[in-house]
Amino acid sequence: MLEEREQATLSPYATMSAHSRGRAVPETGHEYRTAFQRDRERILHSKAFRRLKRKTQVFLAAEGDHYRTRLTHTLEVAQIARAISRALFLNEDLTEAIALGHDLGHAPFGHAGEAVLNEVASCGFVHSEHSVRIVEKLEQRSAGPGLNLTFEVRDGIRNHSKGKVVLLGREGDRAMTPEGNVVSLADAIAYINHDIEDACRAGIMTLDGLPKDAVGVLGRNSSQRIDTMVTGVIRGSADGGVNMLPEVREATQALRSHLFEKVYPSAPILFQVERARKLLREIYEYYMRDPSAESMAGDPADSLERRTVDFIAGMTDQYAIQQYDLLFLPSKWRQ
Repeated sequence: MLEEREQATLSPYATMSAHSRGRAVPETGHEYRTAFQRDRERILHSKAFRRLKRKTQVFLAAEGDHYRTRLTHTLEVAQIARAISRALFLNEDLTEAIALGHDLGHAPFGHAGEAVLNEVASCGFVHSEHSVRIVEKLEQRSAGPGLNLTFEVRDGIRNHSKGKVVLLGREGDRAMTPEGNVVSLADAIAYINHDIEDACRAGIMTLDGLPKDAVGVLGRNSSQRIDTMVTGVIRGSADGGVNMLPEVREATQALRSHLFEKVYPSAPILFQVERARKLLREIYEYYMRDPSAESMAGDPADSLERRTVDFIAGMTDQYAIQQYDLLFLPSKWRQ
């Protein structure tokens, strides 16, 4: 009945649960939940999802309760993506599953952690690909390794960082479903706006410093900007293609460029980034020289390097700091 309701009420361009390309390991369908509903719930109940609450976004080791974490960012992305999908009559369950899973693979300390793992490991590290690795292999269920998600959810997670393709006005590969492309833009809308808020809270910038032309189009406060961006996606999308109205896209890109030019390279953030990079690099080098049972606990078929990267990437910020203290501070050795 739920699948029939989708057919009757959703856009012809929506991804129907009944038409999913399925799972790597076939499963019997559920009587009362569609495939995408089950994917959403598997992600929500995973350990990797719970760890997001202790992984910071941009402001590392920030003091105060109001700075974003990976978990609050994920919830904001899910809310924005669902609003867009509902207005476009797309599949909200698929949209939400992708949104909730899109950042599961982030290393501790945000993009700083991602960068250092990519530098030190010959196998490389990209958080979107690691998110897929988590849901395909590293997360454990009673049924076996991985969450055995549908193809469409895994594709959306893998391609969630492609929102910049739209904002930069470039051609490029994107997710294979409109729902996946909605999440890509929702991710950009969320981080642009909450990073502005957090940067103002940290005293790194003021709203008066934002590009005036962009503010004139989008609005001065976060609520106005998000509403304008979301409306711009809804009105700019047609026939299954997910895009932004040109004027809104240009203004959104101007804010994004401002963050990359003025905020992310600012001295307070770079100071924290360098500390995080040093910490993770030294933890990685230690466990490559002297692996522990925990750091080697992955698939024996994987290399030591691959298992070490998996181990470190799964750490929360707090756990990484604790590990560093235990490994390198003599005062902790007796405890």
